[in-house]
Amino acid sequence: MQTQADGTAGADRRRGVRDGVGIAVVILCLVVGTGLILLLTGLWKRFARETLPTLVGLPGGPWALGAVLGVITVLGVIGGLRVTPGVPGVTRLVRGFRSAVTAICCAAVFGPLFYLLSGLRARNCRSVSCAYIPGTGTAFLVYVVTAGLVGWSVHRWVGTRAAEQLARERMRVRRLRKKGRGKSRAARQR
Repeated sequence: MQTQADGTAGADRRRGVRDGVGIAVVILCLVVGTGLILLLTGLWKRFARETLPTLVGLPGGPWALGAVLGVITVLGVIGGLRVTPGVPGVTRLVRGFRSAVTAICCAAVFGPLFYLLSGLRARNCRSVSCAYIPGTGTAFLVYVVTAGLVGWSVHRWVGTRAAEQLARERMRVRRLRKKGRGKSRAARQR
């Protein structure tokens, strides 16, 4: 009786140590992940603040920059929606490739937005590195309008194509039923 109790206590102790190590690893991952996110955010902001004045100064200025970034966002959304739905029964390599392409499409969707937001004046920051970059507000406004209009147009086009395809399928089934071939198995057996 004593040996059974000692064995159970040892197993509980080992399980407790394993749980403690697991919790420590999770906390460590959270701390490292948060540090990486802050580092990447800072590097992205610095990159944007150094390159935005050059891009705004190109021919077409903030209008062209906003329009190009808006189109990039819409293309990222389209690509992400095309790649994301997975077909069951594919290999791990294909799933990994689709995940990588989806991540690239997400970067194309959110990258331009955060790029332009980095050029706007920061709140509660009086440093020169937080100053407003001239032309960024106009570029942001054009970005929002372009992404909205092009996105709405693509949405309407895709919806129209889907409705046409559904109408064609209905006509096909209607023609088959007229010939007596479009019926269900139960209706054919009667």
